[in-house]
Amino acid sequence: MLSICLLVFGISTFAFLTLRREQRQLLNSARESSELLLNTIERSVYNSMRIGNTEDVQVILEMVGQNEKLVGVRIFHPHGVILKSSQPGEVGRMVDERDFKLFLENKREGVFNLDGHGEVLGMVKPIYNDRQCNLCHGDKSRIIGLLNVNYSLVETRKRIVELTNLFILSTLAIISFLSLAISFVMVKFIKRPLVRMSDNMAKVEAGDLSVRMTSHGKDEIGQLIKSFDSMVGRLDSAKKELEAFHFQQMERADRLASVGEMAAGIAHEIKNPLTGIAAAITVLKDDFTSDDPRTMIINEVLEQISRLDKTVNDLLFFGKPTAPEPSCTDLNHTIQKTLVFAAQHRGGKNIEKVLLLDPGLPPVYVDPKQMQQVFLNLFLNAVQAMQQGGTLTVKSGITQVGGVDMVQVLVTDTGQGIPPQILEKIFTPFFTTKAQGTGLGLPICHRLIDQHGGRLSVASEDGKGTTFTVELPAFHPEGKCGIPPLKELPPGKDAIDPAIAGRPDTSATTPT
Repeated sequence: MLSICLLVFGISTFAFLTLRREQRQLLNSARESSELLLNTIERSVYNSMRIGNTEDVQVILEMVGQNEKLVGVRIFHPHGVILKSSQPGEVGRMVDERDFKLFLENKREGVFNLDGHGEVLGMVKPIYNDRQCNLCHGDKSRIIGLLNVNYSLVETRKRIVELTNLFILSTLAIISFLSLAISFVMVKFIKRPLVRMSDNMAKVEAGDLSVRMTSHGKDEIGQLIKSFDSMVGRLDSAKKELEAFHFQQMERADRLASVGEMAAGIAHEIKNPLTGIAAAITVLKDDFTSDDPRTMIINEVLEQISRLDKTVNDLLFFGKPTAPEPSCTDLNHTIQKTLVFAAQHRGGKNIEKVLLLDPGLPPVYVDPKQMQQVFLNLFLNAVQAMQQGGTLTVKSGITQVGGVDMVQVLVTDTGQGIPPQILEKIFTPFFTTKAQGTGLGLPICHRLIDQHGGRLSVASEDGKGTTFTVELPAFHPEGKCGIPPLKELPPGKDAIDPAIAGRPDTSATTPT
């Protein structure tokens, strides 16, 4: 519609300007004819009056006045009295006031309506008193008369009207033809394909990826249709790949859940005998003196039993975590208290600890024991990542995530960092690079933070260190600052969280 309107405007403007130009040319043609007659009459009158033959002047005016396009030809005195005329009855009368007004206003021509003759072009040309005219007219007056011609514009106006009508009709015909042609082309080659494409896009949006459009055109619409078919084809392939991948992930999650349940059952069966073994060996240890070489072997056995007990506890916790007991907790105090325990770890004495804790940090509504478990795991991982020494930096502050106030804790080490291929798997259960690790430390931390409505993420650069980021919702007295309810794990399916098991996430130090 806009194209047709622009077309109509352009053609109409062009036709109007062309019509105006033709009208001006017709009027100029009439003016040139009148001026030519006026000059011819002037020369004839001048030649007759020069030899004193004034009678011939009247004859000349009457002969010229027979032209059907001339309404009147006359010579009048500067005072307005007609001296000679193509119509003898006008002689002695006052010239028409509009002709006389042209002389008074020093104009050469003018267009006006003359009674009984319609529209005329009136032209006035002064007859000057040359030296040869002084014999009859003296030398006092400069202008001895004015030659006046009234040229009829009736025929010219008729031609202008005919030309205008012709232009209007031809313009309307051209506009109608082009509008119909453009409408046909737009509907057939643009609108209909676009409507089809819109309908097919609605089907694709509804989930039907089998729709296709066939186009044999090589124009822009044809290219668009080919691109649409290609896009839908790729979407269909991607959907099938995602469905296959999702099916594989679900199978893997089910297998992991079964393995987790089995591992939790086995761990439960192992824990009680392991406790008895540890007690029995402790009793045996008391029978040996401190310098007995067998004491070293007993201590090594007890250390291995302690490691097995920790592995069993991790399996039991991951298989069926204990319900949290949240309370209003000062996270700065928890961090300080946990860092004291982590500093006792062997190798921790060679590491510099830097605390940058925000004194105005708001409390969080969490289980303090579980948070202590999370930070202890992160601190120990950082210590183990800096075997040759380094700096452990713990920084707390407040930030906003989605308009919600979040308490943020950054745990940064200056170790060797984590390679990208390992970084993607550190939150995966049972994945570890340590000879004595279970691969459950970081997944448990991730689950605990997620259970409290927070987020655990990591950034690491290989060879330069790692930063873990813990974010927990800030506590506000009016309503726990929008903290979501603690997530409850469904019984029987909590050995391994499928969402964690299949999550390619980021992390920092090597998980325990």
